[in-house]
Order: sequence, then structure tokens, then C-alpha cells
Amino acid sequence: MARMRILVFLGMFFTLGLGACSQPQAVTPTPSPPAGTSATAPNARPAAAAVSFRIVPDQSEARYRVREQLAALQFPSDAVGRTKAISGTVAFAGDGSIISSASKLTVDLRTLRSDQERRDNFIRMNTLEVSRYPTAELVPREARGLPWPLPTSGEATFQLVGDLTIHGTTRPVTWEVMAKFDGNQVTGTATTSFKFEDFNMQVPRVAVVLSVENNIRLEVDFTFVREAI
Repeated sequence: MARMRILVFLGMFFTLGLGACSQPQAVTPTPSPPAGTSATAPNARPAAAAVSFRIVPDQSEARYRVREQLAALQFPSDAVGRTKAISGTVAFAGDGSIISSASKLTVDLRTLRSDQERRDNFIRMNTLEVSRYPTAELVPREARGLPWPLPTSGEATFQLVGDLTIHGTTRPVTWEVMAKFDGNQVTGTATTSFKFEDFNMQVPRVAVVLSVENNIRLEVDFTFVREAI
């Protein structure tokens, strides 16, 4: 009997011990942030909202500039054609990248005018062939060095990279841009240059012009206004 009581006691001892070891461990819950507070890092900067900029034609101008030597002059001069027939927008995502699918600038080449009507007629009919290719289009893709979020005051210089289509030919071009920020308005100048053959155009050859340099400089004085997307 004594031996049996000892066995029973040992059995109860091991049963209680194993039961205690198999009990689940208490998990200390992670404290939730107080109501009305954010779980982001305290120094995190809020993301900028997407925004679009629309060009203002009445306050903008597109120009071509080509150095030429006229027969009536003893020194070279620049032939300059101008137009205000510009339309389009440039859209930016919240991270500052350009939304190319929502960005395009268009210039009506049929409205280009210089100081000589004969030159204008030749360029429209022979160089640009505006009856077949009436517009020039720029699809912006990248703004290198543009501060983001965009400032509401001050100035900045940056490069705008995009696909330019002229005379039925599309090529990537890089524009040098100087911009001034003033509230919801951005003003400035963008310039780029290329050769006639880059866009399958021929250098103009007319009797009153002795020579024309094989270089076209494009200049755009622009005014953009901010629009929410």
C-alpha cells in the first residue's frame, strides 16, 4: 500500500508539472498610437500632390532663329520667325516625375511670321511643308534639376528632355530652361538647337540669300499657370 501511494503521488506530480509547462506564454500587446496621431516617422515629409501647368498663349511666344547672309547686306544677320499659337500642358506626378501621357505642347507652324514675307512663304512651303505638317509637338518626359516640390517663389535652371516632332520626324531633344516661380504662375525661357537634316529638312536656298547656317535655334518665352489634376 505504501508503495502504491508513492506511485500515485509521483504520477500527480508529473501531471501537474507537464500541465504547467504546456500553458501558453502571455504575449505583451504592442501599444497602438494615440487616437489622432500618425504611425509614420516624425520627420517624414508629406508627398506633394500631382499638378498640371497650362501654357498661356497670349503671354508666350515660340521662335526659330537661323543665321543667314543676305545678298543686300555686307554682314550676316538672324532670320527670326515668331508665333503665339502655342497650346498644351505639362503634368507632374506627386513624386515630381512628368506624366508624359498627359503632357504635350503644340505650336501651329502655319502662323510663323518674320520680317520678310518672301522668306515666310518659302519656309512654309518648302522647308516646313506646313500643308503636310502644320504643327510642331513636344512631349516632355523628364525635368532634370527641377526642384520638387515646386517652389512658389524664386528662380531655377534645369533641363527639360522630351520628344520633339517636326516635319513628320520625332527625335529626343534637350531644352535649357530658366524659370521664375510666382505663386501659381511660372514664367521663363527655354532654348534648344539642331540641324536641318535632324528633322529631314533642307537648308533654304533662295536667290536673295547668299548662305544659311545649318543650325536652327528654337526659343520659347513661356507663361504657365498651375492647375490641380
